[in-house]
Amino acid sequence: MALKLERIYTKPADLSGYRVLVDRLWPRGISKVNAHLDTWEKAMGPTTDLRKWFNHEPAKYPEFKTRYLAEIKANPALPDFLALLTAQLPTQDVILLFGAKDETHNQAVVLKDFLLTALADRVPAARLQDSAE
Repeated sequence: MALKLERIYTKPADLSGYRVLVDRLWPRGISKVNAHLDTWEKAMGPTTDLRKWFNHEPAKYPEFKTRYLAEIKANPALPDFLALLTAQLPTQDVILLFGAKDETHNQAVVLKDFLLTALADRVPAARLQDSAE
């Protein structure tokens, strides 16, 4: 199964996977019905201070990535989040949803890269794939 990224403001590309919103704030203008979520893991999003500092400025992305990775590793919600994804990945894709306009420089990209490594020992490699979708 694959770990995918999808912008929540685009028409859902895959409704059959396990859809996880990983933003700390609810995306403006999106109803809970139209989001087609299985869960909202807001605790896995960057802290308010980090999010405001970054302000979606691509020049700050390398430092944002470093700071956000430190937050992820220290996050008390991480073990439960990894367990949740480990339970889903053997049977279905996991789609990490985010609201950022920049699809290259955002927290979901950082989180996905982290998860590919963190889940490697929990999910057999044949079942965990990186997907560009």
